[in-house]
Amino acid sequence: MEMTFRWYGKEFDKIPLEHVRQIPGMKGIVGTLFDIPAGEVWPKAQIKALKEEIEAAGLTLKVIESVNIHDDIKIGLPSRDRYIENYKETIRNLAEYGIEVICYNFMPIFDWIKTDLHYVLPDGSVTMSFERAGIDKAPQEIVKEVEESSSGYVLPGWEPERLAQVKELFEAYKDVDDEKLRENLAYFLKAIIPVCEEVGIKMAIHPDDPPYSIFNLPRIVKNRDDLDWICTVADSPSNGITLCTGSIAEDPENNVYDILAEFTKRGRIPFAHIRNIKYIKDKDFYESPHLSSEGSLDMHKVLKAMHDNGFDGYIRPDHGRMIWGETGRPGYGLYDRAIGASYLLGLWEALEKE
Repeated sequence: MEMTFRWYGKEFDKIPLEHVRQIPGMKGIVGTLFDIPAGEVWPKAQIKALKEEIEAAGLTLKVIESVNIHDDIKIGLPSRDRYIENYKETIRNLAEYGIEVICYNFMPIFDWIKTDLHYVLPDGSVTMSFERAGIDKAPQEIVKEVEESSSGYVLPGWEPERLAQVKELFEAYKDVDDEKLRENLAYFLKAIIPVCEEVGIKMAIHPDDPPYSIFNLPRIVKNRDDLDWICTVADSPSNGITLCTGSIAEDPENNVYDILAEFTKRGRIPFAHIRNIKYIKDKDFYESPHLSSEGSLDMHKVLKAMHDNGFDGYIRPDHGRMIWGETGRPGYGLYDRAIGASYLLGLWEALEKE
């Protein structure tokens, strides 16, 4: 297992790599080129520069999150083939510079939904939360609220230039149901996985967040059966999962531990987001500190399911609260993610020594 930390690049992230490097046990960066629009080819020169910058700080770059998928691919428009060819070229370019895993999602319109980006906990720390009552409004209102509460940062999956067209996006997706979205994902995977096999990259799809339908949008990466279908439709070790414990657990009916055990044993989890959540009521929750006693998930049981089934991929502590007066991109402060990484590494060390 290798611990990693998501970083958006020096132009988009206030946290310097030198501070990330000081987290005990931190080995790598989960990187991105935040300024490349979905559907465009990632240039080799920019990939090379990113890799060199990260390695100069004493860290590795093996995982990319995310190479976003153009809406035409998800909708299934005739133009998708051009964007798929661009995606193949990006895969080859990334492989040339040592990338091993590409995290991505196949969610229509919204990559994730939280209803409060500044949810204050009793100890004064600030986290993100989701309450169903908070989305009983027009999508345009949700977009406006997220933009206003993002602390001035562009949030992944909520790029302003794209979501400015949210009405048009809903119109474009109006005939895309679960079945059609599955067909389009299968088409995409069958086109790109042979390239991944050729160059040694693993695709790792992120579960839907939340893992059930909102705004009547389709959801096809929401439970164990969906993950099994994805692994089967393009049956290759290069077709894997980014198992996000927080996202998959947002539906309490999902048994996170069994899912982790099964797909780790099958060799289909090259990358994992490990975070805790605390259920408020039914499917409402907030993102809690990683410590098991602070949330609804048992982090020891989470890591044991992975460890005992041979996990040898990359982990990141995913999100963290804003603590000790820190401000920044919601969910992506330095301090709480550093605490989370250290906690997870401590649990892993104990499992290794048992």
